Amino acid sequence: MGATPLNNDFTDILEGRRSVRNYDPNVKISKEEMLDMLNEAAKAPSSVNMQPWRFLIVQSDEGKETLKPLIRFNRKQNKTSSAMIVVFGDMQCYERAGQIYNGAADKGLMPKLMAKAQLAAVVPLYKKASRQKMNDIVKIDSSLFAMQFMLVARSHGYDTNPIGGFEEDRVADAFGIDSQRYVPALIIAVGKASAPGHQSVRLPVDDLIWWR
Repeated sequence: MGATPLNNDFTDILEGRRSVRNYDPNVKISKEEMLDMLNEAAKAPSSVNMQPWRFLIVQSDEGKETLKPLIRFNRKQNKTSSAMIVVFGDMQCYERAGQIYNGAADKGLMPKLMAKAQLAAVVPLYKKASRQKMNDIVKIDSSLFAMQFMLVARSHGYDTNPIGGFEEDRVADAFGIDSQRYVPALIIAVGKASAPGHQSVRLPVDDLIWWR
């Protein structure tokens, strides 16, 4: 049975989320609970439901030592968090299209003919897309997952920090991951805050809108 979230008050989760940089190093998230949180967050939407997000969970001392020189100004998070999650986008995510669409058909969530039509339309389209286009698709989708994961983590009583300042061109190779296929979107530090995160100013939404 999965871990039960500590907090189901969405307003509190949303309003209380902070980017936390210092964590209690004695708090470790179990593999089982981490999988629960990832599965919950993976309900996030993605283009044609292709779910291109992939995860490198860095939690061992050795893994964090490998990551350390690649994260520039974010070493406190690496040192104290329970885990650093590198979220990658799979540039060949379409290889799992059959598993996704046929699986939906097998569960009665999609007619079999529709699943066949989706496969016939989506896979060639993704295969023909330029590298830049695919890069954009998988990073947008992976970012949708990341935001959802940060809210899920808070519901479990943990804190997070999204990190964009890292050596994007080196992180995959450092861990023996195919850097041509898997492109990093961001890193999420996750753990239990050792001190509350700071509040921050948000721009008034009225100043950011065009009404037509």
